[in-house]
Amino acid sequence: MSDDIIIHPLRTRKDEEIPTYGLLFVNPGEAKTAVNSIVERGGRRSFIHNSNLAISAAADFFVAGPAIGAPSAVLLLEKLIVLGAKKIVLVGWCGSIDRANVIGDLIVPRGAVCGEGTSPYYSDDSYPLPSAAAVTMIKNELTRSGLTWKDDGRIWSTDAPYRESRKHLQRLNLEEDVVGVDMEFSALCTVGAFRGIEFAAVLVVSDELFRESWRPGFKEERFRKNCRLLMDCLLRS
Repeated sequence: MSDDIIIHPLRTRKDEEIPTYGLLFVNPGEAKTAVNSIVERGGRRSFIHNSNLAISAAADFFVAGPAIGAPSAVLLLEKLIVLGAKKIVLVGWCGSIDRANVIGDLIVPRGAVCGEGTSPYYSDDSYPLPSAAAVTMIKNELTRSGLTWKDDGRIWSTDAPYRESRKHLQRLNLEEDVVGVDMEFSALCTVGAFRGIEFAAVLVVSDELFRESWRPGFKEERFRKNCRLLMDCLLRS
């Protein structure tokens, strides 16, 4: 840890230690549903920054979120780590830039490409990796639930979702093995490696960016169904 860094994540006297394993839901609706599910089963709810936190009744895992965008997600991740988290799974959505991945598909990314501005403050590596152990754990959970997934590429994370150019995305797909786009994954991979925790993600394809025009799928039945099945799978684990 550099002595030159001014502010470090802290655990205050009021902060309760949390379980070592948990889920970080990016999106507000899913985060609310997941937290409410834990509370309804006897868990307890609290808050971290602008996010909700719920600890299961057995105190064996937690759920946190939402946290949209790399700075917000990293702020939450840093706090979760200082409270005791050692293995975290990101649950989110991504836009597909590869024709092999369509709306509703599940992707377990094998790597990231940094397009956001948070990662460079932690590392010079523009291609951070998730934890191999955490990736294997996710795949095993999906298999046990009968869910299929794809893990054939990287995810590019950006801070500017309204400035994605067709040429840039095509280059990322062809030259850097990028199959999808989100706003958080690369930064969380970077911070996870920096802090020495196990981190990985499972993402649902919410829209398609490889067509002539943008195709959103947020209301499509296959997308909504697979989001529900994924949540049920992970909350049972």
